[in-house]
Amino acid sequence: MQSFNTLSLKVTNNQLWILDQQALPQETVWHPSPDVAALVEHIRTLRVRGAPLIGLSASVLLALLAENGMPVTALEHALETLRATRPTAVNLMNNLDRMKRALEQPQHVPALVQEALRLIEEDRALCEQIAQHGATLVKPGSRLLTHCNTGGLATAGVGTAIGVIHHAHRQGHVERVWVDETRPLLQGGRLTAWELGELNIPYRLICDSMAATLMAQGQVDAVWVGADRIAANGDIANKIGTYSLAVLAHYHGIPFYVAAPHTTHDAACPDGKAIPIEQRAASEVTGVAGSFGICQWAPQDVQVYNPAFDVTPASLISGWVLDSGVITPEQVQAGIFTQALR
Repeated sequence: MQSFNTLSLKVTNNQLWILDQQALPQETVWHPSPDVAALVEHIRTLRVRGAPLIGLSASVLLALLAENGMPVTALEHALETLRATRPTAVNLMNNLDRMKRALEQPQHVPALVQEALRLIEEDRALCEQIAQHGATLVKPGSRLLTHCNTGGLATAGVGTAIGVIHHAHRQGHVERVWVDETRPLLQGGRLTAWELGELNIPYRLICDSMAATLMAQGQVDAVWVGADRIAANGDIANKIGTYSLAVLAHYHGIPFYVAAPHTTHDAACPDGKAIPIEQRAASEVTGVAGSFGICQWAPQDVQVYNPAFDVTPASLISGWVLDSGVITPEQVQAGIFTQALR
């Protein structure tokens, strides 16, 4: 496979490398991912994260394994093993469906390589299209609030919601970005803050619980988030805490936008109730871990509820910004969300 680089994924000398997103921002560490077991571990520990990037990393690894001579039956098993790593983010399933079709081709090795590289290039293009469409909704002087991480660390391109913010900032329309820390794993505090700093976009980091006060003070003009899955009716699953922001934005009359590629849409999923929600380890809530070590603050025997995602109903969303354009609430209410993607 030809070499390529994204912000957090690269192939050199036919070897897949991933940027450890658990080590950022204190350390920049690249890990090799030579086999399925390694990539599964990277995904489950969130060294690799972000719905688009998870799907891309799995696709690239399958292509590399095929080039290295892995038999078809073993590739089929590898594909299904990777599919099961994260149940909520549908980009992984969509990408692997395409890789499975390539695997069924008579010349499956070049077909897999071509499809994996095509997915990388498509994601870059999708991100750029999302950014362009979304920037038209950002008014001059905007103070925007975002949650989790939706930039180049999570995609092959400029990102989804952060891509929009970046594009709007280049147009001179962004005064400031409020960055939710995004408990419990602090993707906002660690990753989004780092990315915005690298892009020279002015931002301020806040605790998740501070968003309501900022909205009440008139300090937020719009909320921009990504999505890990969009149901057929427009409901979305995204990082836990997104639903809270949508409720707050609705109460305060603030636009709430979702930016995502069409690969995040799941036409077979009727609504948010049908989206599987990943439950994660109690240790993510009882303390904190990173390149600095581990600190636990909760009692040893504490009982924990730790869903990785929540569901925001379509009724709270002001617009879905996809690579195909902006889908309005009126279109969704008319029952044409899926048709609007075509």
